[in-house]
Amino acid sequence: MSRAVLSIGANLGDRPAALRSVLDALGERAVAVSPVYTTAPWGGVDQDDYLNAVVVAEDPSFDDYAWLRFGQELEQAAGRVRQVRWGARTLDVDVVQCTGDTGAPVVRATDPTLILPHPQAHNRAFVLVPWLDVEPAARLLVDGVEVPIADLLARLDPAERAGVVRTELVLRDESPHPC
Repeated sequence: MSRAVLSIGANLGDRPAALRSVLDALGERAVAVSPVYTTAPWGGVDQDDYLNAVVVAEDPSFDDYAWLRFGQELEQAAGRVRQVRWGARTLDVDVVQCTGDTGAPVVRATDPTLILPHPQAHNRAFVLVPWLDVEPAARLLVDGVEVPIADLLARLDPAERAGVVRTELVLRDESPHPC
């Protein structure tokens, strides 16, 4: 395993710093970083809006469980407390999808601790919109069928899509550097 799509979000504390902590930990393993979006909380719990982004990362020494542990360690370092399902978070790192190399088959996992691809990613505009920014041709395995994420996004309620609003926040400078 070497490639993962990670959905990152935060709605408590210094939200931009929490998101940047993921990129700091990934270093050069982060091969693509989406713009940052503000989104309403998902799941019906009253709380502040989130900042969300998607990061595509590669590390040939990681398998799907290593990506899960990596995300959980970052959440723990950010002080995340798991008391209320879909509750407020200092940092949330979800493994959306894993593959071997670019173009390799999608890893499927049904272990209670890790279900891949993420079972709700196809229903969440806050995952699909930023993912589309960094991988316009990406596909997500849904019910055994690979579906373009652009198609999945088009199927969502327009209000869900409209609730994902791009911010000016930049997590990583993608501009070319002079020699």
